[in-house]
Amino acid sequence: MKLIFISGPSGSGKTTLSNQIIKKIRNGIVLSTDNYYKTGLISKLLPKFVEGYFDRNISFNSKLFKKDFYFIYKNRISICDRSYNFEKKKIKNILNKTNNISYLIVEGIFAKEFSNTLNNKDYIFLEIKNRKNECMKRVVQRDVKERGKDKKQAENDFLKSWDIYYAKFKRNSIKNNANKFIIEKNTDINYILKKLFN
Repeated sequence: MKLIFISGPSGSGKTTLSNQIIKKIRNGIVLSTDNYYKTGLISKLLPKFVEGYFDRNISFNSKLFKKDFYFIYKNRISICDRSYNFEKKKIKNILNKTNNISYLIVEGIFAKEFSNTLNNKDYIFLEIKNRKNECMKRVVQRDVKERGKDKKQAENDFLKSWDIYYAKFKRNSIKNNANKFIIEKNTDINYILKKLFN
């Protein structure tokens, strides 16, 4: 199965790019790390004490994510979709069986770290680079509409998340992977698709 990882700071367009690929190339599936945050009391309390909680590894339910990832990778099927509710801090499981999966996209702010845990280095990595102000505009719109934040809180949280993301990846942390592409605003997506699937 072909593995594609898409990383970039919050609001850079990871989900948009994933959807573009899925629409153009059939038989793929997306696992978004945004749907694998921890739930319950911990996820309600820790954000009050840990700055940028949802941008740090302690917020990520890596156990559940690995379970889903390896099941899909091994069996080429998916049984359900997961959706994280940021206001209720809960994961909704939606039964949705998908068969004959030929490629898997992992997208999100934790995609890069997860890719480095794989023994199999035969994957493609897409790193999205976008201007800070453009990313912030997208994040603020999303967080006000979908995550119950006011504009000021959304702006402050974005600035923290931007710093956390780039502090984690100051060095080139993609191990032994020649199949890495930088995606910018003017990048021809059709060119990337040819590289990915030809």
